[in-house]
Amino acid sequence: MERNSVQSTSSNDGKTVAIISYLTLIGLIAAIIMNNKEKTSLGQFHIRQSIGITVTGIALGLLRFIPGIGGIIMSVVGIILLIALILGLIAAFSGEKKALPFIGEKYQQWFDMI
Repeated sequence: MERNSVQSTSSNDGKTVAIISYLTLIGLIAAIIMNNKEKTSLGQFHIRQSIGITVTGIALGLLRFIPGIGGIIMSVVGIILLIALILGLIAAFSGEKKALPFIGEKYQQWFDMI
């Protein structure tokens, strides 16, 4: 477990924050608030993953405005993001810090301020 200004708390607290972070944008905001009160490395890890998925979804959502193929692209992107959310939730339920395939490590770097 990382100890960079992160308090040592029970793994259940970190798991709760980790799981909530994947449950809609409101869940992500609630997880950030909960994690700020009592920081856990597991919670921070999954919050960064969830922020990455959310930002990616918003950014790629702009593709829907491409005439003709925008809808098809958004369908594929939507399925990929759903799979990413499911993988993140499975890791959170397991209490593991398992980065998402391909881009998860980048999310950890880009959103390190959390």
